[in-house]
Amino acid sequence: MFDVLIVGGGVSGISCALVLGSAKNKAFVTDKKIGIFTHQKSSSLQEAVFYNAYGITPGKLGSELLTESTQDLAMTYPHITQIANEKVIKIEGAYPEFTVTTNKNSYKTKNIIIGIGSANTFDIEGLMQYVEPHKKALPEKQRIQLKNEDHKVTNGIYVIGTLAGWRSQLAIAAGSGAAVATDILTLWNNGVQTHAHDSIR
Repeated sequence: MFDVLIVGGGVSGISCALVLGSAKNKAFVTDKKIGIFTHQKSSSLQEAVFYNAYGITPGKLGSELLTESTQDLAMTYPHITQIANEKVIKIEGAYPEFTVTTNKNSYKTKNIIIGIGSANTFDIEGLMQYVEPHKKALPEKQRIQLKNEDHKVTNGIYVIGTLAGWRSQLAIAAGSGAAVATDILTLWNNGVQTHAHDSIR
């Protein structure tokens, strides 16, 4: 049983995993099992190049960033389980016990974070009732989002990145993933507001 499973290995998903990973030494996180589906085939980063993203060398290709980010996550926070080459097709159950079914396996988790982009090809069974037109995308792009309030779709299910209704911008997606990570940390800390960051002190 996972305590949280992140669906999507793009900017928002990896950002969420990094923040959760960085909290590993907090007492309320040490026993938590965290996983991420790092499926990246349809990520918009595959065709991106960055000149306006904070902390990223100008001219960096999104495809390079995708590869490097999963490698960095594995090296820095190896306690986070990376599940590669599996596509989520169904979510069943209710908080605190969901079953996540992929094209290869099934997994149990208490919380789910969805961050797989806003293409209208979205087809995860069990979440289709939350789909609505994207409120910040041009209508002709036919983008979608999941209905949510401050990233929360329903108890135990969160959405991040463009699928949460944000515009397609790396810094926005990263911030969205980090925001939900701190919400999860707060949940694990019995509702006491918390966050995690690293320091040289």
